[in-house]
Amino acid sequence: MKTIKIYDTTLRDGSQSEDVSFTVEDKIRIAHKLDELGVHYIEGGWPGSNPKDLDFFDKVRHSTFKQAKIAAFGSTRYPGKTADKDVNIQHLLKAETEVITIFGKSWDLHVHQALSTDMDENLRMIFDSLAYLKKHCSEVIFDAEHFFDGYKKNAAYALKVLKEAESAGADWIVLCDTNGGSMPWEVRKIFEAVKSTVKIKLGIHCHNDSEMAVANSLNAVETGAEQVQGTVNGLGERCGNANLISIIPNLKLKMGLDCVSDEQMRSLKEVSFFVDELANKTHWNHQPFVGQSAFAHKGGVHVSAIQKNSETYEHIEPETVGNHRRILISDLSGKGNVIFKAKEFGIDVNGSDPKIKKILESLKSLENLGYQYEGAEGSFELLMHEALGDKEIFFEFVGFRVIVEKRGEDEEPISEATVKIRVNGVQEVTAAEGTGPVNALDKAIKKALIKFYPELEEVNLYDYKVRILDEKKGTRSKIRVLVESGDHHSKWGTVGVSENIIEASWQALIDSIEYKLNAFDNKRK
Repeated sequence: MKTIKIYDTTLRDGSQSEDVSFTVEDKIRIAHKLDELGVHYIEGGWPGSNPKDLDFFDKVRHSTFKQAKIAAFGSTRYPGKTADKDVNIQHLLKAETEVITIFGKSWDLHVHQALSTDMDENLRMIFDSLAYLKKHCSEVIFDAEHFFDGYKKNAAYALKVLKEAESAGADWIVLCDTNGGSMPWEVRKIFEAVKSTVKIKLGIHCHNDSEMAVANSLNAVETGAEQVQGTVNGLGERCGNANLISIIPNLKLKMGLDCVSDEQMRSLKEVSFFVDELANKTHWNHQPFVGQSAFAHKGGVHVSAIQKNSETYEHIEPETVGNHRRILISDLSGKGNVIFKAKEFGIDVNGSDPKIKKILESLKSLENLGYQYEGAEGSFELLMHEALGDKEIFFEFVGFRVIVEKRGEDEEPISEATVKIRVNGVQEVTAAEGTGPVNALDKAIKKALIKFYPELEEVNLYDYKVRILDEKKGTRSKIRVLVESGDHHSKWGTVGVSENIIEASWQALIDSIEYKLNAFDNKRK
């Protein structure tokens, strides 16, 4: 089986993404995670451009990698200089990496306007830089920057650039769609022309400005590219780079090409989430292959078919990329959704049980009132237990009061909540202050219950979302509150709906507490 080399540039190109800034430690951790994934090359940065990248190469030199080679990235020498006197070239050698990648101009527009030099000098810059580096480094890669645009404007010169790199001893030539504007059919046609001109190994480096980076990369592979460059989650400047999280499974599962092992590919989702976490970015739920919604099924017809044969609505087995199937609950649900969720929750139900129909009717009725259970499976599980008649009652609601007081123009408002709850016939009245009324209410509820149920000590509120359901009614609109809570082991979502935001929040908070107590009680049993 033909092997395609995966070249990751998350730590260099990816870090140029807006709002992304990796620390040196972040970069080292990501590099090890990429190595575990089976990436062949990891581009660590540009050692001549900033102190952070110099620090990275100094530290990563002492790390051990199972498979990946670390690459330093830079440019050809400056016009009018020699490679041995060029500061950036010397920084590349001082990085002491197994691989050095340099880029050079292949579009005559850039030679004249970006470099302010002539086309012959640009060719000399490419040859001198590569030949010099090749004397000191075992593997040198040449990125032909703006190659596809350059070829379309001046094919003869663009090809001359590649021949110069080849004659200088480059081990790889990588064709770059730097502006991300090329179409798949253009990439294929141009790649075919290049294949008939140069004999050394070729790679592809695409940007995503036309949403074609993955398609262009796969087209290049089909036409002869043996190396694919990209980033995790498509991070990169402007619209990003080719997304390796999509490219890897497409290469392996769709094209039958070797790139990473089956076991390594099962870590794809983990790597995707890991990089987003260190980049401080919210993960894209709808990301192909690894997103939370990639294998989520909502329509009753879909769910019924999936339970019979997953091929009916899934193009691969989600486990192959480390993902899993999810069945969503909504007003589009059928009986199959409810049965599937019951099994997922560990609830033993019979498909012919009339209570299933009752659950379905309750679900659709509540969603019609504004409830939503896609992100509130904790509330749905409670609803299911209640319909089946096995929901435990741990406390009774008596009442609550919330006061928000602002005492001075320059002072922050003070929020105080008082709750009355009865446990085993004993009424508890507690009050608590908080940062806002919902936080105060959350604290007061726990304060009242913790003496009876100490396991609530470990429950935290992680997320709180408010949705106006009918904006035409303005401040009188019905409100839906979604709360995400969790403990040391898991997280769960709960929901509340009311025209009063505090009441909706109360419902969601109480469901969160009841879910935890039911789960803890079942675990204890």
